[in-house]
Amino acid sequence: MYRRLQWPGRAERLDARILGHYARDRGALSLMDALAKMTTLPARRVEGVVPEMARKGRVQVGADADLAVFYPETVLNLADYDAPSTPSGGFVSVLVGRTPVVRDGALVKGVLPGRAIRRTPAGEGLR
Repeated sequence: MYRRLQWPGRAERLDARILGHYARDRGALSLMDALAKMTTLPARRVEGVVPEMARKGRVQVGADADLAVFYPETVLNLADYDAPSTPSGGFVSVLVGRTPVVRDGALVKGVLPGRAIRRTPAGEGLR
């Protein structure tokens, strides 16, 4: 019987894997470097063509920061090929646009607070 293969490494689980496996367990990078690679650095990379990204990936006055509160000692990707949608462990709260999407370690059902960010028209903002 044919079984559809599913990859458990969606973006929200990839962050947990980087924080737990690579930063904490293997020491391949520091926690602060791991956090920068998934927040500030990607935002800076595209802010030339997506000016709105200049307000992303940082916690400061005037920024649009989505916030994740987690325990560095226990953050872990729990998804695998048999259960690819299993939520990551170690996350206490996640706020997207001031709306909780994870509360007390559990997904909040029925909330979809994110919004798409569009790049500028062709040619504008290119460096």
